Amino acid sequence: CNVCGAYVSCLASSLDREGGACSACGSNVRFRGVVYALALRLFGRPLAIADFPEAARGMRGIGMSDTGVYADLLPKRIGYVNTYYHQEPRLDIQNPGAEHLGRYDYIISSDVLEHVTPPVSTAFTNLRLLLKPGGLLVLTVPFSTDRETIEHYPELHDFRVDEIDGQYVLFNRTSDGREQRFSDLVFHGGPGSTLEMRVFSEASLRRELEHAGFKDLRFHREPCFESGVVWLHPWSVPITA
Repeated sequence: CNVCGAYVSCLASSLDREGGACSACGSNVRFRGVVYALALRLFGRPLAIADFPEAARGMRGIGMSDTGVYADLLPKRIGYVNTYYHQEPRLDIQNPGAEHLGRYDYIISSDVLEHVTPPVSTAFTNLRLLLKPGGLLVLTVPFSTDRETIEHYPELHDFRVDEIDGQYVLFNRTSDGREQRFSDLVFHGGPGSTLEMRVFSEASLRRELEHAGFKDLRFHREPCFESGVVWLHPWSVPITA
């Protein structure tokens, strides 16, 4: 396991993006995929967190509501601070403070951007602005191989989510004053938790990243068996830029 360094054996066919848990630390394939992509792009080879080079301590990077599975270990080997939307240290990627601009060597954003309010293009632009020239973005979002992203609430403006008769309903007032109501909401992390705003497509992700100024995009579909990283499907893999 490239997160905790434990030796674990399992069938590759049993692994999926949110499964394949390490029996020692509980990391799934996505978490290990993030660490794999981070190490590969920063240091040129896959490494476990404990094997990050000493020079990594001088780097400056942030996570965006990262899981504690690896967020608790990264600061021991690399300059890293986990940020949050709802608590300190705060970061609203749709409206980051000036103190964040051009500051970071790398940013980890794992399964966050599918939840930010539209327009999501603003988030991609701000990710670029937060990085130093040559800085690295490690990104995961659920995405399809379709041509276009599906925006569930493209006119979202002034909204709330209420529970009515055991069902969650989104009420929205558009910028021009129209009332909208949406049911059959999709939440990640359980009902009433984090609302899914969109389902990305690979093609639109490429466009968003390139338009924001990112270069050298890589969709990491390659396996790294020694790190416990195997992708059974070609979608929703980690992306670096």
